Amino acid sequence: MTLKVWEREQGDWAVLQVCGEMDLVTSPAVRQRVHDAVADGRRSLVLDLGEVRFCDSSGVGVLIAARRLMRSCQGQLRLILPAQGAVEGSHVNRVLAALGVRRLFEVYPDLASATDDTDDTTGPLSA
Repeated sequence: MTLKVWEREQGDWAVLQVCGEMDLVTSPAVRQRVHDAVADGRRSLVLDLGEVRFCDSSGVGVLIAARRLMRSCQGQLRLILPAQGAVEGSHVNRVLAALGVRRLFEVYPDLASATDDTDDTTGPLSA
C-alpha cells in the first residue's frame, strides 16, 4: 500500500490528512509536507492519522521530528487518532503507546476537537 497526504486548512490550522502506511519508504513524504507547511509560515499543524493502517519506527521518527520542529518554531502540533477501541487508525495509537511516546503528543479523536481552541474543557485524550 502507498501513502497519500492531503493538505487543507481549518481556521488557523493546517491539516495534513495521511492515508496508507508510514514506513521507511513512505514516511519521508510526511516529513516533507510538515517542513513545507512550516516553510509556508504555518505554526499550527494537525496530522490526521485516522486512516494510517501501518506505522513502523520510521513513521514514529517522523512524528517525533515533526513535534521537535513545531516546538522549535513555537508552533503547535496535534494528532488525530480515533478514540480508544476504534478499529480504524488504532494501529498508530498502539505503536505510540507501546514505545512510550504517546504522552509526547496532543491527541484528539476528530478534526473538530483538534482545531477547536475556544473550549478549554475538551483537551487532548489522555495517554
